[in-house]
Amino acid sequence: MASNRIERINEEIQRELSALLRTLKDPRLQSGLLTVTHVDTTSDLRYSRIFVSALDKSQEKDMMRGLKSAAGYLRRELGAALRLRYTPELQFLADDSIQQGAHILEMLRDPDVVKPPNPANAHIILEDET
Repeated sequence: MASNRIERINEEIQRELSALLRTLKDPRLQSGLLTVTHVDTTSDLRYSRIFVSALDKSQEKDMMRGLKSAAGYLRRELGAALRLRYTPELQFLADDSIQQGAHILEMLRDPDVVKPPNPANAHIILEDET
């Protein structure tokens, strides 16, 4: 039951932080697009790891520094919006799962990497092909 509560809190933190990131005035954060991909909060609500993905990977380090400097402001605003007993301390981490997924898709579309279909199986009709 407690894990369900933590999941709801994680979703709410992700939603609120996504909205708050647009209001930040730091030039390091305004130059690129940031996406909050995942939030992981400890069960005692003391710490929250925020996974963010930057569209422009060349500016990712500057954006992470900007997020670290804005963590206090974001925590205060998050505390006012969520009304929890404890507002978790925010730890921002770079997430490259979107980039890894794009790389896998690129590899799957490359005919040199993926083998062509076996002609012996041409008679098999899949359900989504009918």
